[in-house]
Amino acid sequence: MRWLSQVRPGAAEVLPSPNIWYYQQAYEVENRAQDVDGEIWRVLREEADWTGRDVLDLGCGDGYHLPFFARDARSVLGVEPHPPLARDAGRRVRQLGNVQVRKGRAQRLPAGDASVDVVHARTAYFFGPGCEPGLREAERVLRPGGSILIVDLDVTSEPYGGWMRADLPHYDPPAVERFFAAQGFGCRRVATRWRFADLAAAESVLKIEFSAKVASRAIGDVRRMNPGAGEVTVPVGYRVHCRDKPTGLVLPGHSAASPDAPGSSSTSPRIE
Repeated sequence: MRWLSQVRPGAAEVLPSPNIWYYQQAYEVENRAQDVDGEIWRVLREEADWTGRDVLDLGCGDGYHLPFFARDARSVLGVEPHPPLARDAGRRVRQLGNVQVRKGRAQRLPAGDASVDVVHARTAYFFGPGCEPGLREAERVLRPGGSILIVDLDVTSEPYGGWMRADLPHYDPPAVERFFAAQGFGCRRVATRWRFADLAAAESVLKIEFSAKVASRAIGDVRRMNPGAGEVTVPVGYRVHCRDKPTGLVLPGHSAASPDAPGSSSTSPRIE
């Protein structure tokens, strides 16, 4: 799921996701394949355990991660800008009494001030410079002591990162790291495995994530990594950025007081 802010005056605040908006079934295959060992979930819990707390999942898509949070959270709010996905997310969680889904966007979250303890966003909106409006909103809805957790793909990690760089020649990973560090975030790199039932399933996902040329290269690489029949695995690296909202007085210049870092007015890179 990928949707992002444009900081140019008059520009659209939400751009269509090139994958889940148009290929929802293939994206479901991708969600099921990701992080089969639970490494991302382990790191997220270490950074901000949501047990008994209120969670907002920003850019929740069709709600794939909402039931996982709901197992332990007091309440879960999924926020999604695309009406068909918000509808399907609501259907996914209709039997869960502690989950709600609302249509909304990162720049104007449909939640009250200091109303949640954890804001989670996974490969959605927060891709670097240009996402400052969403950071301000996340800070607004968080209670003191709450945390914002941003999960994104690690473009420096091979082989997946190499395929991404081939499609995003102007993407600057060090600049993105500097941006989040300047905003007061820590960063943890997480090595994961994607696991598919077979090569056809892997191909269906790679074709929605990359241009035709790069997808063809990625499929060839995956075939070489998995020469036999049966299950297919792909190593994929992620970054988990975490920032806690202070519980006491915030001094001028602190990232929580002013999320906008100098020199950070360019638009977010689009990761497909």
